[in-house]
Amino acid sequence: MAMHRESWAFVFGLLGNIISFGVFLAPLPTFYQIYKKKSTEGFQSLPYVVALFSAMLWIYYAFVKRESALLLITINTFGIVVESIYLTIFLIYAPRKPRLTTIKLLLLLNVFGFGAMLLSTLYLSKGAKRLAIIGWICLVFNISVFAAPLFIIKRVIKTRSVEYMPFTLSMFLTINAVMWFFYGLLLRDYYVALPNTLGFLFGIIQMVMYLMYRNATPVALDEPVKVQEANGHIIGAVKMGTMEPNHAGAGLGAVGKV
Repeated sequence: MAMHRESWAFVFGLLGNIISFGVFLAPLPTFYQIYKKKSTEGFQSLPYVVALFSAMLWIYYAFVKRESALLLITINTFGIVVESIYLTIFLIYAPRKPRLTTIKLLLLLNVFGFGAMLLSTLYLSKGAKRLAIIGWICLVFNISVFAAPLFIIKRVIKTRSVEYMPFTLSMFLTINAVMWFFYGLLLRDYYVALPNTLGFLFGIIQMVMYLMYRNATPVALDEPVKVQEANGHIIGAVKMGTMEPNHAGAGLGAVGKV
């Protein structure tokens, strides 16, 4: 029975990896344009910094867990590589102020923040307690990231426009959340399963909102917003000028998604 459960968990985790690979690669057109125009054009680095930090957390969790953690390691290793490439391109072509802001964010979150968590869990805890602490950190962080779509849902209601909430992306992130939920549930790894219940819920809400407002007459707002996604989760950044959507990231729904 245990083998049967683990086999199904592997299937769901493999499907989660496949979808997560695609979501991680979603920003490629954006970065191709950045490379082509030699300018970041007002795009923000925060979603990519957050996505990198999330992948770092989950791969640390996977290495500490060891048992049945291969699929967490594969997707988050890929995520770390891809997000690092995105951030390198951003730092090369960003103006001085956004470049310095990005460096500060990386130092604060990915170097000092992750480093402090790493050292404290290595030296102040052991065994199952260490895994539980890391698991709770991953869980809480990803729940906070999953709350980000509330911003775009509010935006859709105000503008009566689904321009910033593509149905296809929402659908794939929802499916991704389902894959990782069942992966975690079947392995009884609730640190993976629980955050993805929110991912599924918010994904369903976004798709319902899309169907409700897809034919509605848009309402113009005074403060345009450029929208980006972190880990498949939406983060808004105010930008004066033309409104244009940008999807950056993958989904926990994607483990490094988880």
